[in-house]
Amino acid sequence: MMSIYADTNFITRLYLERPETAQAESVFGAERPVLPIIWLTRLEVINAFEQSVLTGFGEAQARFSAELAAACQQQFRDDLAQGLALRLVNVSQAEVSAKFEDISLRHSARHGFRTYDILHVAAALVLKCERFWSFDKKASKLARLEGLKPLR
Repeated sequence: MMSIYADTNFITRLYLERPETAQAESVFGAERPVLPIIWLTRLEVINAFEQSVLTGFGEAQARFSAELAAACQQQFRDDLAQGLALRLVNVSQAEVSAKFEDISLRHSARHGFRTYDILHVAAALVLKCERFWSFDKKASKLARLEGLKPLR
């Protein structure tokens, strides 16, 4: 069982310098967990690196060079291949879908959670994680509502 699930928002801060990078490195370094990476996270991280070249990470954020994005892609792939800090894990699509639907029906009309946030929280629950690391306030709120201990 893996006790910590980190969403894309957290993972990207381990590779690209952002305001929360120091905190991500500190908490990650202190605990040295092996973070489960599902198919969704892997694809989102790859795309986040590429988007950072065009837009940075949102308004008024510095853009990153194509070379830096490529280096981050390679380091991410290397980390997944080594499996020491990040480990690709299979998660049942049927279980995640069922959990997603349950979470959405209970919370989305009231709180407006995004699909990706629900998918990540559902995956964390299916993987029986106890904690949820994210710098996204909405994702963290959903994790807390679902009984996961968020980063903040």
